[in-house]
Amino acid sequence: MGPQEGNTIMIDRSRQYRTLSPNPGPAWPRALVVSACLGFGGGCGGSPAPDAGPPGEPTQAARGVDGSEGAALTRLTPPEIAEGWRLLSASLDGWRGYMSQDVPEGWTVESGVLAFAPGGEGGDLITTDQFGSFELALEWRIDSGGNSGIFYRVIEEGRYAFWTGPEMQILDNDRHPDGRSPLTSAGANYALHAPPEDFTRPVGEWNEARIVVRGSDVEHWLNGERVVSYTLGSPEWQALVADSKFTEWPGYGKAAQGHLGLQDHGDPVWFRNIRVRRLAPAAPN
Repeated sequence: MGPQEGNTIMIDRSRQYRTLSPNPGPAWPRALVVSACLGFGGGCGGSPAPDAGPPGEPTQAARGVDGSEGAALTRLTPPEIAEGWRLLSASLDGWRGYMSQDVPEGWTVESGVLAFAPGGEGGDLITTDQFGSFELALEWRIDSGGNSGIFYRVIEEGRYAFWTGPEMQILDNDRHPDGRSPLTSAGANYALHAPPEDFTRPVGEWNEARIVVRGSDVEHWLNGERVVSYTLGSPEWQALVADSKFTEWPGYGKAAQGHLGLQDHGDPVWFRNIRVRRLAPAAPN
């Protein structure tokens, strides 16, 4: 789906979100913004996820190799471990390539930062373990004009991870063409659910992202704001998928569990403080 006509998207970095002017041009689709905020009985914004609060200490004072605030994590605290958190960015242990047992060329870890640099054969990176209900927390930084993404519940069927795994978009909204449409902007459930505003930080700064999945209920969080929530397999979900490119792939978004993935979209991208913990599935209504 492409942008609608009606308004021009202007960037107001002093307020850290997109504002709308009355001039002709692409606009944030109102209906899609409303639908993106349904699914957990609340609107998009800063409401806490049910029984799944932010990781806490690591985002406030990360314990890196130099012990400085904001550095990349190289270990978790005993309380974090007791809460079920696992650290996935201290090394490439726990990662491999999509449809491969090896780590693809271009992916490296240095001082707790997992990075991709284009130029070689490349390929998407997935976890060796699979997850059903989980909370994933991480920080990402993209290069100017860059594009990447975070997949979940990826099943190794077909040529690409996005044939089965939904994606939380990573993007330089200002300089990449996908930033012209909210549906493909940073934080979106790619091409299906749009964030209500642009909550990204300027290129070169770290963005905090979370994906919370409980059964079929999913939330995307970006820089402390819940930007998207939806229910896999719901009538709304099925209608959106049927009207998108994903209708070509019958396994898209249908796996009860699968791998987490980081996308090689051909642009430099950095990740740090990648933590995941398993959650109990949502209680049936």
